[in-house]
Amino acid sequence: QVQLVESGGGLVQAGGSLRLSCVVSRSILSMINIGWYRRPPGQQRELVALITRGGSTNYADSVEGRFTISRDNAKNTVNLQMNSLKPEDTAVYYCKAVLWVEIRKYDYWGQGTQVTVSS
Repeated sequence: QVQLVESGGGLVQAGGSLRLSCVVSRSILSMINIGWYRRPPGQQRELVALITRGGSTNYADSVEGRFTISRDNAKNTVNLQMNSLKPEDTAVYYCKAVLWVEIRKYDYWGQGTQVTVSS
């Protein structure tokens, strides 16, 4: 079992910044990838940013150039630096880790952290 705990959400004005952190209960280098997802009000959950075991990153078009995903292997933490926030970034943000064990894939989710951007 893998636990993920997100933190860093809050209320910020448009144009401001927040830094989200996801602490994983085991080595993040054992994960195939770890990503940040979000669920805006009344919408489906969507991928925001992803970092693979090899260090490659992917971003949603809507956050490219504003958000940066990074990791601290020693602390088993994946961070999401969010700059130039917009009201449409308002959502619950979730961290997800993907682990392969033999031939099976396991997805582990955190509980989420609320980000609210006021105009």
